[in-house]
Amino acid sequence: MEQSEVFKRVGEIGAVVVVRADSVEASLKIVNACVKGGIKGIELTYSVPNAVEAIKQLHAKYQDTDVLIGAGTVVNTTSAFEAIQAGAEFIVSPTFNAEVAELCHSEAVNYVPGCFSPSEVHHAFSAGFSLVKIFPATVLGPTYLKELHGPFPKIKLMPTGGVNADNLPEWFDAGAYVVGAGGSIVGKGIGDLEGIEKRSREFMKSFKVYQESK
Repeated sequence: MEQSEVFKRVGEIGAVVVVRADSVEASLKIVNACVKGGIKGIELTYSVPNAVEAIKQLHAKYQDTDVLIGAGTVVNTTSAFEAIQAGAEFIVSPTFNAEVAELCHSEAVNYVPGCFSPSEVHHAFSAGFSLVKIFPATVLGPTYLKELHGPFPKIKLMPTGGVNADNLPEWFDAGAYVVGAGGSIVGKGIGDLEGIEKRSREFMKSFKVYQESK
């Protein structure tokens, strides 16, 4: 999928789930539960041991589907390059990393840097990235997104942290392009796969209801 298509698709799917786990096997089971529940955006974090192997397996399984597999918690070019080679369709960092940004530009892969302050958002946007992750969003609240769109009307925002099925409409009303969710969906992880699938389904139901209301 072309870079522009991935960018558009991220907005269409509405949600990216942040997956952390203690092993490749556990992360794959969690992702599968999320996908069964209807979530089509996956951010497999580099906190997972041997994350690149998990990305390879996820890419092999979902490459011919409408599921997007990305890599998260990417903090250096080594991780970014191996994730891209393994099939990651987008790269997410907790902060803006100029070297990772340059690599993603050269590889024509979407880079989503984590930002907190208006200065950080401006820096990322000036570097050519039109989608930024607002983290931790739970500290800032939906109103913060609305305020950011004043000076930065063209930037796309992905609030991550504190987003759940109940408050999802508030984030989109405030101008979110897509939302990131972790604990509110993944919960206790590998020991609660049925719960993960259920919460994923509830999350996407909330998103669908919101879309239909507009």
